[in-house]
Amino acid sequence: MSDDTGYDGGSDVDFGHYEAGQEHDALDQLHQAHGSEADAHSQFGVYENDHHAQEATDFAQGHHEEFDQPGVVHAESDDFTNYSHDASVDDHVFAAEGSQDSHQAEFGELDALQQRFDGAFAEGTELHSGGGEGQLGVADK
Repeated sequence: MSDDTGYDGGSDVDFGHYEAGQEHDALDQLHQAHGSEADAHSQFGVYENDHHAQEATDFAQGHHEEFDQPGVVHAESDDFTNYSHDASVDDHVFAAEGSQDSHQAEFGELDALQQRFDGAFAEGTELHSGGGEGQLGVADK
């Protein structure tokens, strides 16, 4: 008994398989990052110095002599010194120091990857068996 399938009912087995096709694969990858930072710094210093000095000196020296004789004689002698000194000193120092900093940074990042993979394939398998011996053949992938 024989038909077109390759099987005759005896011990000989002939089986064949063949497949061919097209495959489509895709890879989509998205990476997204955002960030920001802000810094502020403030420093200020004040230095102030005052100095005040005042001096006052007064000095007086005198000499007076007077002589009277009744009648006609009159004698007078004067020696006098007067000294006055006034002084004033003012010093003022002012120093100011200041500092101010500010920093602001922002960033954004976007990475996108898209890749397509197209491939054709062919696959075949055959099994031949005759007289109790089996052989398996695999075609290229």
